[in-house]
Amino acid sequence: MQFTKAWKAVSILAMVSFLVAGAAAQKNSEKQTCQSVGGMLMTNLGAIDASTTMGPVTGDLKGSVSGTVVSTEVVGNNLVFHIQHHWVTESGDTLAFDQATATTTAVAPGLYAIITYPVHLAGGTGKFAQVTGDFNNIGEVDLNSGQIVLRYSGQLCSPKNN
Repeated sequence: MQFTKAWKAVSILAMVSFLVAGAAAQKNSEKQTCQSVGGMLMTNLGAIDASTTMGPVTGDLKGSVSGTVVSTEVVGNNLVFHIQHHWVTESGDTLAFDQATATTTAVAPGLYAIITYPVHLAGGTGKFAQVTGDFNNIGEVDLNSGQIVLRYSGQLCSPKNN
């Protein structure tokens, strides 16, 4: 009989813990709102200096972007670019990005297809001050002409206003 009472107490404690954990998880997910974004960008390598691109952005984050190639490396058959982005939206807000890594593969001499290119938005100014986001990019890099064209898609998340 003593064992049955202890088992009931443990069961009730486990159930309460489960409910509290579920409520806490739901409360955390309610602290932010996210929306899908996407668009296109095209830049010219060498627009600012030999390692920096610059060009227009269309879509949800329209404005201008530049990317500085911080370093490159060859990994197997892939050319990997480490890039720091500089982005200004059409409304004048700046977007702050973590350094990104673009992994490419050659499709012709000097022409590279983007295999992976995840980008993380860490905030910005104005309406982007507390916004974070993650994007994926597809596209190509033409080192012969210095032209780069990418499609971006992902999510922006911001704290909910109480």
